[in-house]
Amino acid sequence: MKRTYALAASATLVLTLAACGSDPEPTTPATDGAGGETTGEETATGGDTATAEDTATGDDTAGDSALPDLSGEEIEVAAVWTGTEEERFTMVLDAFEEQTGATVQYTSTGDDIAPVLTPRVEGGNPPDVAMLPQPGLLNLFAGQGALQTLSPEVEAAIDANYDTVWKDLGTVDGSLYGVWFKAANKSTIWYDVEAIDAAGVTEPASWADLVAASQTISDSGVTPWSIAGADGWTLTDWFENVYLSQAGPEMYDQLTNHEIPWTDPSVEQALTTLAEIWGQDGFVADGAAQTDFPTSVTNVFSAGNAAMVYEGDFVAGVISGETDAVVGETANFWPFPAVGDAPAVVGGGDVAVGFTDTEGTMALLQFLASPEAAEIWVQEGGFTSPNSSVDTALYPDDISRGIAEGLIAAGDAFRFDMSDQVPPEFGGTPGAGMWQDLTDFLNNPEDVQGVMESLEANAAAASGQ
Repeated sequence: MKRTYALAASATLVLTLAACGSDPEPTTPATDGAGGETTGEETATGGDTATAEDTATGDDTAGDSALPDLSGEEIEVAAVWTGTEEERFTMVLDAFEEQTGATVQYTSTGDDIAPVLTPRVEGGNPPDVAMLPQPGLLNLFAGQGALQTLSPEVEAAIDANYDTVWKDLGTVDGSLYGVWFKAANKSTIWYDVEAIDAAGVTEPASWADLVAASQTISDSGVTPWSIAGADGWTLTDWFENVYLSQAGPEMYDQLTNHEIPWTDPSVEQALTTLAEIWGQDGFVADGAAQTDFPTSVTNVFSAGNAAMVYEGDFVAGVISGETDAVVGETANFWPFPAVGDAPAVVGGGDVAVGFTDTEGTMALLQFLASPEAAEIWVQEGGFTSPNSSVDTALYPDDISRGIAEGLIAAGDAFRFDMSDQVPPEFGGTPGAGMWQDLTDFLNNPEDVQGVMESLEANAAAASGQ
């Protein structure tokens, strides 16, 4: 499923962003291109580097109130994270234990968290807190009455530290259930620095600039784009970035909820816009329909078959794990440019929810909503926080800082990945729905009407209409 790849990849692969400023620990690249990681000990922030302990004991934290004494209370937290991610999240939990006296047990579920949590919920033995990697699971468990609404203290911390969109993403049917703790920025364009410099192009501020830059790169004798047409989820991400910026967040929400049809003029406009790159002679490297995601990256940074590849912040992991390029030196990124009046950010993340209504559960969720909790992991690398009160100077390198600042700057223009919010039959199935329809469009960018009609038919079938 797309979410499993993209979010698991972003959670693991973005660890390599911190490697720009320190020597990565040796790892064996996994099939998703996992690369090196950093220890966090060599972080430079332009002054005295705050330690996790310093951050955890800070006094002036926006939206915080004193946490209760929870001596003797045990709290179980479940999440998908393993390895380095588990170690770094444990640092956050350790700080909570130090402040409250509680004992926190961490349970790793692996990537497929739903099959682990569902029987426990049904059996009346859920963890106290779980980190859910998509809104669909939040909606599922809330609809079952399994989640607890957040306390006033948790809501106050969210109001103080997050843009409204993140509160809305944690709300189901008017009740607030979730704290978005970890995020992924999927609005990044990665490029080979040498090829871009040789062509003489600079960061595009608009879609028109991006198209013009693509033409300039093509004229220089280099193919502009490597596209992973064999992985339909990458194509949905292309569409979502164009549609969100061009049509706006409200229309994006309406299309996500199928309140407007996929034959709407806004969809036609977005597809026509995409075709300005997908359908232009010489813009896309040969064999796109047979190119998977990792190969789309190595095409740029190893084979030299193209100058640019679009995908999320997790591209950095493939670059570091599978090529000799150096992120921040020979490989870099631009934010996805504005297609409409303003740029927007598509992304994903992990939301903390409570299955039990204990004092300890709510205190932990309140802590996770604070900047001090996020800053512990931020300093270690491999983490992007949606908390707008986090000090971005604590990010360990310019690349990860830029990705985080782009996410925060989007504010209420941020939207969660559309294909992860629609029924999986439509948004997350290889060879079907959005994946197949946009693959067909990549192969034939002139057939805007046919693709719209197929998208609408598939969306209606998946929603039972």
